[in-house]
Amino acid sequence: MLDFIMLMHNDTVTEPSPDMWPGYFSFLRGHDAFGGGSSIGTGATFRKQGLPGAASPHLAGYIRVRAEDMSAAQALLAGNPVFDCGGTVEIRELPRD
Repeated sequence: MLDFIMLMHNDTVTEPSPDMWPGYFSFLRGHDAFGGGSSIGTGATFRKQGLPGAASPHLAGYIRVRAEDMSAAQALLAGNPVFDCGGTVEIRELPRD
């Protein structure tokens, strides 16, 4: 199994209601895919020398999931409140060091 992170953007067409999340988390747990997650607040960027890149204003939260490959991770979008409400969910593989 590989680890992925789903980055939820704050660009939904309609706002997901709080009661949408428990069912989605149950779906992920039922597939033994849930690895945690959280909403994300505002932040800042830092760089030792020079100007840092801008902090992304589009990120609203993340969920860590386990899946066989990117296609299986994408299948886990079923029922994701951000995705279902017309928003963007970015999926990235978390490399093993």
